[in-house]
Amino acid sequence: MDTGDKTKPPFSLLLPLTVCVCMLTSCTSTPEELPTTPVQPILSPTAQRPTEPVSSPTTNPTATPAPASTPDTRSGTEIASDLEGLPLDEFFEESYKQLLLRSPEMVTFLGLAESYGMRNDMLDDLSTAYILETQVLERAVLDLLRTYDRDSLTPEMQISYDVYEWYLDNQVRGHEFMFHNYPFHHFYGSYHERLIMLFNGYHPLNTRQDVEDYITRLSLVDAQVDQLLEGIKYQTDMGVVLPKFIVDLTKVEMIRYLGTYKLDLASVDTRNLDVYTTLRGALRNIDALSDEDQKAFRDAALEAIETSYVPAFFKLFAYLNETSPLANNDAGVWKLPDGEDYYAYLLRQETSTNLTPAEVHAIGLVEVARIQDEMRTALIELGYAEEDGLNAMLAAAESDGGYVSGSEIIAETQSLLDEAEQKMEEIFSLRPKMELVIIGTSNPPATYEPGSLDGSRPGAYLLPVRAGSFPRFELATMAYHEAIPGHYFQIEVAREMDLPLFRTEIPFNAYIEGWALYAERLAWEIGLYEDNPYGNIGRLRYELMRAIRLVVDTGIHALGWTRDDALAYTTEVLGSPSTYEIDRFVVSPGQATGYDIGMLEILKLRQKAMEQLGDRFDFNEFHQVVIGNGAMPLEILERVVDDYIEAELNTE
Repeated sequence: MDTGDKTKPPFSLLLPLTVCVCMLTSCTSTPEELPTTPVQPILSPTAQRPTEPVSSPTTNPTATPAPASTPDTRSGTEIASDLEGLPLDEFFEESYKQLLLRSPEMVTFLGLAESYGMRNDMLDDLSTAYILETQVLERAVLDLLRTYDRDSLTPEMQISYDVYEWYLDNQVRGHEFMFHNYPFHHFYGSYHERLIMLFNGYHPLNTRQDVEDYITRLSLVDAQVDQLLEGIKYQTDMGVVLPKFIVDLTKVEMIRYLGTYKLDLASVDTRNLDVYTTLRGALRNIDALSDEDQKAFRDAALEAIETSYVPAFFKLFAYLNETSPLANNDAGVWKLPDGEDYYAYLLRQETSTNLTPAEVHAIGLVEVARIQDEMRTALIELGYAEEDGLNAMLAAAESDGGYVSGSEIIAETQSLLDEAEQKMEEIFSLRPKMELVIIGTSNPPATYEPGSLDGSRPGAYLLPVRAGSFPRFELATMAYHEAIPGHYFQIEVAREMDLPLFRTEIPFNAYIEGWALYAERLAWEIGLYEDNPYGNIGRLRYELMRAIRLVVDTGIHALGWTRDDALAYTTEVLGSPSTYEIDRFVVSPGQATGYDIGMLEILKLRQKAMEQLGDRFDFNEFHQVVIGNGAMPLEILERVVDDYIEAELNTE
């Protein structure tokens, strides 16, 4: 999911719903027999929508498509005026719907287009003017929410009020930093990655209308990139420029995707681009289409790709060329105007706490030392010699644990999840009904992609598969984090509760990633590693990596660390450099701090419940309280758990 909104330029401060545990090293390629899937969509509930949808260039005399979608041209104030006076439960649903409608791409991801009476034929509007109106709407919705008397609400409605208020308040706090983020870069969450995922992963291709909408969207990409670059130019003028090493990495990514460094159409094999092959494959499976229909659609898609999609990517590549001479290698957001305040905002957003960078950094150092001690003990128990040093013992354990490759990775992961599913009966009364599938992909990180709300797309664990080999001791922890009892459990259980939509779809980072890291530890606590001691070493290494993130993220963005400083620290602690991780922190400041902060809070609350309830403590009930109420900021989660404890103590 993957990740708030800033609202003036053609991009926003995303709260990714796509959720992941990143690999320590990047993957190379994927075996031919396994499907591949690109990475992260645009998932901000208030992301924006483009200008006029261009009609599909398809020409089919037998087609009778539904009317094309038309952008909502009302101002934010006009939209908000229609929300006045609604009962609070209706206000929750209708106001959040209006925020979602600001992003037709998000509507597609959620599978809500049909229920909202719209087609999947528009892209998000990334223009400055549209984003400003989204800001107006966010502020107006927050003001309207605060007109309701919270004290008169039921406890359940008070939770909804508090969660929604925190979210909207955070959005409004971010308005002043609307030009500070990096919308286009090398990592997932970048504009181009979200666009690719929309076309290859989320846009439905089951009917004639779906195909027409897909081609219409292809024809809109060039105009959307113009909007994006409008905002990026403003950023550049105010000194917000990617570090040069990120510019270079992004160029490599562009060349890899387009298959060329030349900015001319003749150098691009458009028939091999995934946006074309995805459509071509889907056409064969639509029974209502004749061979003639399929050819007409293929031709129309190629025209849109060659006149809109590829030229848009050329513009992005040209921007990188123009930016490179202006860039330096300063890695942190401290270098930006008001960078210190911006990073403080991001830390609050991503951890949902008021911890300062210095406090987060200190927590990280303590956590690193704790986990190293636990890892050292576990390695000695396996027979490794302490005098060899922690990093040497860890490297030997990785080797001794063995490697898997190709289809073995998915098969072993499925076996791990089957075992975990059986164990969950002991500690979870809530179980998700959404189907879970495993899909092999070519690129890290491993992610869980939630299913669509209309049930047309299952939940998917996207698992990076290497052509060579993969350390076996990493598989279990990744599976427990992403799927059972991690993201899949948490997200899909919440969706099945009778909650307002925003309580299941707003991705509070520290809660979501904290739960998934807690899930890794929980798997160890209930014995899932008893017969997998090397897997436990892999678990500890992943936990160590999350603690390192607290140190390195704050080091880069608040303490002035260089990229080399961060690499040196990571190498010292992990035994090997992790440029993949470091470069991720640079373009997604603050996000990586949510994992450990969230887990520590959940563990603290569980310990509090255990101590106060004693023999009355029940894992099923505690987990139902934590995941059965949807995602929320940690400060609200603490109040919810306190209320649960009080209610239990007052029960005869």
